[in-house]
Amino acid sequence: MSAEIVTERHDVDVVIIGGGVNGTGLARDCALRGIKVALFERNDIAFGASGNSSGMIHGGPRYLVYDPNVTYTSCLDSGHIQRIAPHLLFRIPFLMPVHAQRTGAKVALTLIDAFFDLYDKYQPLKRGKPHTRLTPEELNELEPGLVGSVVGGVAFDEWGIDGVRLCLGSLVDAIENGAEARVHCTVTEILRKDDGSVKGVRWRDRTSGETGSTTAKIVVNATGAWAPITASLGGLEPKAARLRPGKGIHIFYDRRLTNYAIVARTIDGRQIFVMPWQNTTVIGTTDDDYYGDLDRCVATADEARYLIQAVERVFPALKQARAIGTWAGVRPTLYAWGPNEDALSREHEVLDHEKHGADGLYSMIGGKLASYRIFSEEAADVVARRLGNGEACRTHTSSLPGGDEEVDPLSLAGEAGLEAVAATRLEYRHGSRARRVLERIHRSPRERAVVCECEPVLEAEVRYVVENELAQTVEDVSRRTRLGLGACGGMRCAARCGQIVADMTERSPQQGQRMALEFLESAARRRLSIIGADQARQEAFALASVRSELGLDRRFEEP
Repeated sequence: MSAEIVTERHDVDVVIIGGGVNGTGLARDCALRGIKVALFERNDIAFGASGNSSGMIHGGPRYLVYDPNVTYTSCLDSGHIQRIAPHLLFRIPFLMPVHAQRTGAKVALTLIDAFFDLYDKYQPLKRGKPHTRLTPEELNELEPGLVGSVVGGVAFDEWGIDGVRLCLGSLVDAIENGAEARVHCTVTEILRKDDGSVKGVRWRDRTSGETGSTTAKIVVNATGAWAPITASLGGLEPKAARLRPGKGIHIFYDRRLTNYAIVARTIDGRQIFVMPWQNTTVIGTTDDDYYGDLDRCVATADEARYLIQAVERVFPALKQARAIGTWAGVRPTLYAWGPNEDALSREHEVLDHEKHGADGLYSMIGGKLASYRIFSEEAADVVARRLGNGEACRTHTSSLPGGDEEVDPLSLAGEAGLEAVAATRLEYRHGSRARRVLERIHRSPRERAVVCECEPVLEAEVRYVVENELAQTVEDVSRRTRLGLGACGGMRCAARCGQIVADMTERSPQQGQRMALEFLESAARRRLSIIGADQARQEAFALASVRSELGLDRRFEEP
């Protein structure tokens, strides 16, 4: 066994544990105020709920009934996010049909119409359009794929976003403003002084084995659903950061089936949706109390059938497409005993653990993607006041990397000789910084090669995210670029990506092959719940062939 490497780190003002949207948002806000930050993420950026949500910066009209402040803050922050990251957002128009068999259908339509009159008051905050009441004929004209007798419906709009890219934008901006960040680096202990106050953290790099400690005046626990576990690293009881974790799953399909999101109802009356999301179709989401392993949260077959059954009743065109994957995340919902999961608050809170004897330790709990920036601002205000920093928040006016100017994708395509679709996807992910990827192609034309044809992803982009966005594995590259998330499931691109990552990180070709296999096995686990027996056997055979070629004897483990 090799000797353990021990490294001492310089002091910082604040250590942030967690690389989700709240942790990265806080890191950015603090860095922009001149506060010295170090962020640690045990897995990868947006590994949890932030990268596995519905992918919407939406106002949350359903929260308007019992939690109107959540709707207000979500709409307000949606407007700010559009301003700082315009390249990442895309409009998603929704259709909500009211079916004739529903008890009191015509009255229900009138009430829904009145409800959206109230929601319209929030729309200017997020540059939304007022809702429209639709006749059955208008619904059918907009989406002929809808089936069933309807008395009418309403149309309203929300905004879609890639949550991973949002987190990365915040973290990259934080780093460029002086923050330090480590991914695949687990905090093993929150260090405390004799009087109980925190003094930093001890950590271990899960890739290199390097260990060390970083001292800080403040430690912020921003680990989402992991928050109770993280709090225990400082000797606190898990209930000091108590949550009620809720599991949500989504299924994605190999093509866009509609240009509208359609609201459907499940067998137990919950509202779910089918929607166009980037270049796929997504259905979701469940909301169930979760007690399992947070690091291995995957969709089950029962959860998948629950969603598919509901959508196919009103939109049978779903049967024409092939389900190619799922994603699952765990919401860090505020704790409450008794309410149904759907009725739990999506509010957020900054907990001061001084009352638990750990002065200087804070936990960010609750919240949602759509209002992350406001939550991060509130937490940064707490940190700044404690440090005596009087700088004001600038995260609502300062552009995220790539959001500073509009770039024409066709112009990019012409500059680098790319296919229009490749340039368009590149511009979506990186905005104006897509030009930095193109600079690699100008220096090395062979990097124009397409590694993943489904998305598509260029070799230059793979190398760029390893060099500039902390990607260390094939899975990391996939999270940043959507490589391997298309119809082929990574079978045609993972091996080449592994070669590139190994080359960029000075690892052996064999390690690159292992990274590719680990990605393929992870992707297979996420697909198991929605593929048939024949495809499952084919994939198992293909993975066995890959393992054999690599001389590995690892066996694929079902979740």
